[in-house]
Amino acid sequence: MSKVLEGIRVLDFGRYIAGPFCGTLLGDLGAEVIRIEKVDGSEDRYLSPISDKGDGALFMQLARNKLGMTLNPMKPEGREIVKKLVATADVVVANLPPDTLEAMGLDYASLTAIKPDIILTMISAFGRGGPYSNRVGFDGLGQAMSGNMYMSGTVDQPVKAYAPFVDFGTASLSAFGTMAALYERKKSGKGQIVEGSLFNTALTMMNGTAIEQAAIQRNRVATQNRSQTSAPADTFKTRDGWVLVQSVGGPLFKRWADLMGEDHWLSDPCFKDDISRGDNGELISARLAAWCAERTTKEVLDAMEAARLPAGPVLSPQEVLDDPHIAAKGLFQPVAYPGLGVPAPLMRTAVELSETPGEIRRRAPTLGEHTDQIMGELGYSTAEIAELRAQRII
Repeated sequence: MSKVLEGIRVLDFGRYIAGPFCGTLLGDLGAEVIRIEKVDGSEDRYLSPISDKGDGALFMQLARNKLGMTLNPMKPEGREIVKKLVATADVVVANLPPDTLEAMGLDYASLTAIKPDIILTMISAFGRGGPYSNRVGFDGLGQAMSGNMYMSGTVDQPVKAYAPFVDFGTASLSAFGTMAALYERKKSGKGQIVEGSLFNTALTMMNGTAIEQAAIQRNRVATQNRSQTSAPADTFKTRDGWVLVQSVGGPLFKRWADLMGEDHWLSDPCFKDDISRGDNGELISARLAAWCAERTTKEVLDAMEAARLPAGPVLSPQEVLDDPHIAAKGLFQPVAYPGLGVPAPLMRTAVELSETPGEIRRRAPTLGEHTDQIMGELGYSTAEIAELRAQRII
């Protein structure tokens, strides 16, 4: 089976999530991705350690389908290795500050001097051009400064989502931009800069709220899990757990009223449309909360499915691992890793292509696992590699 990005080489200088997962997505689709780490290992390798050497859970996911090498690009000899790597590459992915990129020889001017048609995928917290350009930041800043945290939780306690969705969203958009740049290069022969930022991604996800605020100044505040633009849409406690119910549109609201056996909801002008139901959602949530409290999670979900109302259980991480739909579709691929007692359940490529699907072909590399191989391909002898290692260049 052909791979979409077969023959494309990507140098992944990413750190943490946004840069590395961009490289992961390109690797899933067939690109050869070289993950370049610090000599002692990059910080993101060791987040949430699970192996006997301290390699972390996220690294298992984000470094799959990659070759791994160690390198110190801040030393002159390391800069020379960078140049030789760039000469063989199509894409460089780096989520590093602009001054660091320049110091490492990874700024666009330095790259194009080596490989004129190179594509540089830059990822930062705030992007270039504004007063925040040189600020560093993680996913949480995007959530905080886009309005998302303000609209989550309660009026008294803003809440950050546990999942770093801004990071993963930025990675996905950056991979989309990189593939667009590769497509354009195929037509024009020219490379370009692809620039993603956490702030841009977060603002994109919150754009509807900003548009509403600019247009009618609703000045919304957080209402925990209850939607403000439709109902019933909230989380509800059952006799043995929690469920989430989401309803949008008149037909679903009628199904809910029929399930409750109460048609008065349909004739009350307070609930005439989605926005009215959202404005008065507290009343609808109170009614459904009382109904759910009398039933088990299974009874609630069976009734919701019979009525064709969107609903699902609030699952723990262990319950996710045990979920029958995940098992039936094979969404988690068990991948062994040295020093890990059980295979890591890696989520497969989320977008499923019928003819050229992404695939997990190899586990994450151990620290520097492919350094000698890559250096040999660049023309370094065994003695030269040993000397560079003794100097901690690699």
